[in-house]
Amino acid sequence: MTDFRGVFPILPTPFLPDESIDVRSFQHMIERMVCLGVDGVTILGVLGEASRLTDGERTDLVDAAVQTTAGRIPVVVGTSHSGTRAAAELAASAKRQGADAVMVTPHKEPVPSERRIFDHFRAVAAATDLPIVLQDHPGSTDVHMSVDLVLDMVKDIPTIACIKQEAVPSPPRIAALKASLDRDVPILTGLGALYGGFELLAGADGFMTGFAFPEILKAMVAASADDAWRIYSEYLPLIVFENQPGVAIRKEIFRRRGLIAHSVVRAPGAGISPLAAQQLDELLERTFGARDLSERQAPSEFLARRAAKAKPGDLERYVNDAPDVPPVPGDELQPD
Repeated sequence: MTDFRGVFPILPTPFLPDESIDVRSFQHMIERMVCLGVDGVTILGVLGEASRLTDGERTDLVDAAVQTTAGRIPVVVGTSHSGTRAAAELAASAKRQGADAVMVTPHKEPVPSERRIFDHFRAVAAATDLPIVLQDHPGSTDVHMSVDLVLDMVKDIPTIACIKQEAVPSPPRIAALKASLDRDVPILTGLGALYGGFELLAGADGFMTGFAFPEILKAMVAASADDAWRIYSEYLPLIVFENQPGVAIRKEIFRRRGLIAHSVVRAPGAGISPLAAQQLDELLERTFGARDLSERQAPSEFLARRAAKAKPGDLERYVNDAPDVPPVPGDELQPD
């Protein structure tokens, strides 16, 4: 079974200018994630614009992810749906296609009922023996689950293998869950790593989020508490800027990193605004000394240079071994 500790980035779905899926960019991005040393990848989440995809497109993306990773890292597939039967069918389909785990959220009903949430997750678990990542993200679902409900589901549904804790305030919820879980279930945090420094101190086991620099999160997870805080503080302006509503800014950073060819957001979502693009230019220049990150200017080379100037015991032990990420041979991305 997948060990859900470390960093499992949520990946965007890349589109071509006509809004069709850019499978080549998708595969290239996953290959780069493998090179970065992430512990797994998660597709078809909020950042993946899953609700804007057709069933056929979902199938194509899962196939592409499984084929590209080729067993080197786990593939977690978002299979959330407002209907229980549909969520169960999506989970079963992910199993047939070779996914390693599924990520499931509750869904809002006119009359809130924790029992029906419980039944929803139990039905998904009955449809597949894949590990389930229980995602608790009221910001996107408008469903508020009590800590007791989460604990009860973990107790009674053995295939729940990870909690993706994104209900705020997140640090006290992480601490409460850690104190009361009756078995070892890792807790990963999301929310773009906005509260990441605090969540690690509260006991989180890593990150499952769309922050565009997963190697920074890897360094935080590997670091001592003091050094993790220094890394978090160093990149907090970037983390905050990325966390603006929508997916456009994050997709634009993925594009500038050379991970995807285009930052197109599928309608009715909006692309990056001129002001946000200008502010992103300035932010990347301040943070990395470059606006175009496609040549691997940042962040691992940047981190290594910073570590060379740091005091002994600061960041160097965590970043000197950060993997350099060359372009995938024969697969350099060029916008059309």
